[in-house]
Amino acid sequence: MCSKGNGRRSSDAFVLWLTGLPAAGKTTLAGEIARRLRELGLLVRVLDGDDLRDGLNADLGFSDADREENVRRFAEVARLFLDSGICVVAAVISPFRSGRARARAIVGTGRFVEIFVDAPLEVCQQRDPKDLYARARAGKIAGLTGFDAPYEAPQEPAIRLRTNKDTPQALAESVIRYLKDRKRL
Repeated sequence: MCSKGNGRRSSDAFVLWLTGLPAAGKTTLAGEIARRLRELGLLVRVLDGDDLRDGLNADLGFSDADREENVRRFAEVARLFLDSGICVVAAVISPFRSGRARARAIVGTGRFVEIFVDAPLEVCQQRDPKDLYARARAGKIAGLTGFDAPYEAPQEPAIRLRTNKDTPQALAESVIRYLKDRKRL
């Protein structure tokens, strides 16, 4: 369990690794899940892919190698928080299964919960809050994950959240239920 300021062990902290297409709802869900965990008194940090890309990973492009390095750095930062007893809700596309497997190894298998934020491509294109899909269709950007660059969906995620089927609040509650059922909370 994450720290509650009462001396809990850092080995009890966990990372909820939200992966999915751009505009699938990862950031929205990360915020809602973190809010619920904080209400339970846990110390929680949200790590968002866009935030890390703007800072720590600003030197990386979008080649396959850079995408893998982005995920590796993300996992290393998450591990630092976990080692301090702070739970992490990570919202990061992490397009390749190999990268997510490496992140799991860095974080620790028992502390890593893979959550597939699943939304059909057409739903993501309709949402498109950053106009990524519109710019990709117009040829202004190339290599958009799930559009003209690969996304390898998790084969056996711990949790699958279909953001086109339910509200963020209901989906966050299903994550909390999962954690309680597994004695993580």
